[in-house]
Amino acid sequence: MDEFFKTPIEYLKGVGAARADALKKELGVASYGDLLQHFPFKYVDRTRFYKVKEVSPELPYVQVVARLMHKEIVGEKAAKRLVAVAQDDTGPLELVWFQGITRIEQNLIVGKAYVFFGKPAFFNNKTQIAHPETELYSNNPTQSNGSLALQPAYTSTEKLKKFLLDSKGIQKLVLALLEQYGRTIAENLPENLLTKHHLINRTKAYQQIHFPNNFEQLKEASKRLKFEEFFFLQLKLLKNKLFREHKFKGNKFGKVGACFNEFYNEKLPFPLTSAQKRTVKEIRLDTQKGIQMNRLLQGDVGSGKTVVALMSILLAIDNGFQTCMMAPTEILANQHFQSVKQLLGADFVEVALLTGSTSKKMRNVIHADLESGKLQILIGTHALIEDKVQFKNLGFVVIDEQHRFGVEQRAKLWRKNSIPPHILVMTATPIPRTLAMTLYGDLDVSVIDELPAGRKPIETKHFYENSRLRMFGFMKQEIAKGRQVYVVYPLIKESEKLDLKNL
Repeated sequence: MDEFFKTPIEYLKGVGAARADALKKELGVASYGDLLQHFPFKYVDRTRFYKVKEVSPELPYVQVVARLMHKEIVGEKAAKRLVAVAQDDTGPLELVWFQGITRIEQNLIVGKAYVFFGKPAFFNNKTQIAHPETELYSNNPTQSNGSLALQPAYTSTEKLKKFLLDSKGIQKLVLALLEQYGRTIAENLPENLLTKHHLINRTKAYQQIHFPNNFEQLKEASKRLKFEEFFFLQLKLLKNKLFREHKFKGNKFGKVGACFNEFYNEKLPFPLTSAQKRTVKEIRLDTQKGIQMNRLLQGDVGSGKTVVALMSILLAIDNGFQTCMMAPTEILANQHFQSVKQLLGADFVEVALLTGSTSKKMRNVIHADLESGKLQILIGTHALIEDKVQFKNLGFVVIDEQHRFGVEQRAKLWRKNSIPPHILVMTATPIPRTLAMTLYGDLDVSVIDELPAGRKPIETKHFYENSRLRMFGFMKQEIAKGRQVYVVYPLIKESEKLDLKNL
């Protein structure tokens, strides 16, 4: 990142030490770059003008052009206020100010037309705006009415407001920064990428994300800055991947042996789909390179991910390695264990299940069989990463639903062998390929995009709260047909720590 972005925020004119300290503590804004990347959380549309008769308290904001007819300061001490009346051709609008009233009163000229902008209310049977933003109206199309067509709104805090750094105050700082230094923002994407993807330059992007003239400009700026963020994230992930490929050598699976062939030719209960065959081939090629494989296997429920994982496991066993499969819950680990046992049949290879519920006696047997090399497939939960679980020669790891495990937990499996094992990550979460490349940029991606013959595609439907009874009716119909319905709740019992609905 260029030095401009690292410049301390206190160097910006109008900030100073006290404001800079507040910005750092309250918003984490410590530099010019932090301020530029403190993006508006919304934009108030200043393109529409209302007639007074159209103004309603239900509207969040209104903008009215009206001629000032009267002004006066009324009340005393705490009740002192400036009250004014403006009018258009549909009726009067009352305006009231409680702060800075002397300065405001001096600047308001009776008989002039103004643009008034603010939150409307109905008070004492009058349409009213308190503390409106005010600007002289101009019918000259080259001059601004409403200052900004889309007015940015920034996150602030009560403490910052004491330093006059509410949304408007932050807007002024951003504007000052762009006016003073906008042209010094260095471009960080090559020209060919800008042309290829129809992206605006970096300076223009920051100007338009903060102060767009219309929604098209906002869209352009957002597209450019999102592209930049993902582009550099991808570069970082690619760098990590290349580093790992050079640093972490992998075991070579040089042959396809008896276990793989017997399962494929005699035990496979159904023909593989083209997608399954393609994925097995990709894994086969990866494991021949002598570089640690890190591959994401994505496929819907019922698409046959487990069979692909099992065939990859058998490939490892044929080459003299042990394997393991880690699932996030005991239920899922048990399902994998039963599925693998059913697919392989009795006495094909040594398979065991290790979870938190496994007895101490059985754990001791599993630990011993792992260390001797007798146990070839270990399926389990977090229990697999315990220090007591030691493999003789771990060569292949399958992780189901990776997002349920922390980075450190996965790394512990890597350290179970002197040469890091090959890693296959499975997920049923439907992720668009471009997003998968971003989320898992350090992994190669395989997608099983077709279902085995006879499998019906899964339908996912979203019901809003007002369709709850219709959903219950559908559930009742399915139960009447002898089918089952699963209802998933965040919690079974009420929790003191989590404010979530329980069963």
